[in-house]
Amino acid sequence: MGSGTARGNDGPPPPEVTVAHPKARSVPVWDEYTGRFEPLQQVEVRPRVSGAIDKIEFVDGQFVKQGDLLYVIDPRPFEIAVDMAKADVARAEAQVAIASTDATRAEHLIQTNAITVREADQRKTNLSVAKAQQLGAEAALRNAELNLEWTSVRAPISGRLSNHRVDVGNLVQGGQVGATLLTTIVTLDPIHFTFDASEADYIRYARLASTGERPSSREFKKPVMVRLADEPDWSHSHAGVMDFIDNRIDARAGTIRGRAIFENKNLFLLPGTFGRLRLFVGEIDALLIPDATIVSDQASRVVLTVGSDNTVVQKSVTLGAMYQGLRVVLSGLTESDRVVVAGVANPFVRPGAVVKPREGMITVSADAASN
Repeated sequence: MGSGTARGNDGPPPPEVTVAHPKARSVPVWDEYTGRFEPLQQVEVRPRVSGAIDKIEFVDGQFVKQGDLLYVIDPRPFEIAVDMAKADVARAEAQVAIASTDATRAEHLIQTNAITVREADQRKTNLSVAKAQQLGAEAALRNAELNLEWTSVRAPISGRLSNHRVDVGNLVQGGQVGATLLTTIVTLDPIHFTFDASEADYIRYARLASTGERPSSREFKKPVMVRLADEPDWSHSHAGVMDFIDNRIDARAGTIRGRAIFENKNLFLLPGTFGRLRLFVGEIDALLIPDATIVSDQASRVVLTVGSDNTVVQKSVTLGAMYQGLRVVLSGLTESDRVVVAGVANPFVRPGAVVKPREGMITVSADAASN
C-alpha cells in the first residue's frame, strides 16, 4: 500500500524540449506597395488629313520603329492640290518678273521726265505686291506638299502596336480636333511601375532624408524589386530603381505617387500588369527565430521560452518579415532568451510548466530567399 502511494507521488517526468538563443542579425527593411506597369511613352495614332484609307501596312500587335509606314490615305486629291499650288507659284513668279521689268524701266524714264514720280512709285509698289503674292503662293505649295506627305501615316515612336481601328475603304477625319483614332503605340523597354504611398510613409522618408539617415529617392536612384502575381517569392522578382516622386500629396486619397523604372529586354512586362513593389528603407538590428516556434494567443503572437528554473514563460512578440529562412522579431525577445524551438506542440509544454531543456542551435540559411 505504502509503496503504491510513493509511485503515485513520483508523477510523470517533465517533458523534454529543445531550446536555443535567437540569432542577432542586421536585417534589411523593405516597404511594400501595390501598383501597375505603365509605358514610358504611349501615342494615339490619328490622321492629320481627311480621306479614304487605301492601305494598312502593319500586322496587329506588331513591333514597329519610329518612321515605319502604318496607313496610306488616298493621296490623289492632295496630289491635285500640289499641282494647283505649283501653278499658282509659277503665275506669281511671272507677275514678279513683269513688275520687276516695269520698275527697272521706270527708273530710266523718270530721269527724262517721261513719267511722273507717282507712276514710278506705283510700279515699285506693284513689284513689292507681286513678291508678296509669290511668297504666299510658295507657302501654299509647302502646305499642300505637307498635306500630301501626311497621307502616309507613320509611327511617331518605336514600340508595339495595338490592333487597327479602321479598315481599308473607310473615310477618316483628320485635323487637330475630332480626328479618327487609327491605332495606339506603347513603348516596352524600359518600362515604368507606378504606385501610391501613404502620406505617413512620405513624411517618414522625408524625415530620414532630412537627418541624413536615408537619401531621398528624388536624388538617389534607390533599388526596388517587383514581384508579379504568379511569382512565389522575391527570389523571382524583377530589379529596378526609383526615378520619380510626385510634387504633391493627393488631398482626397492621402497618398503620393511614386514611380520606378525597369529594363524589359525580353518585352515580357506589359503595361497594366499588376505587381507588388519592394522599396529598400534601411537596416535594423533584429532577432531571428524559426517560424514554427511562434504560436497564436487570441489576437497576439507569442513565443515560449524557458527560464533559469526550467519553467516555461510565454512572451508576446512583434514580428517582421522572413529573412534567410527565419522570422524577424522586432520586439518582445532578448538575445539571452532560451526559445523553445522543438517540443512546442506537446500539450504539456505550456506557460508555468517545468520542462527538461536540451540546448540546440538556430541555423541561418544564407541561401534561403527572403519572402
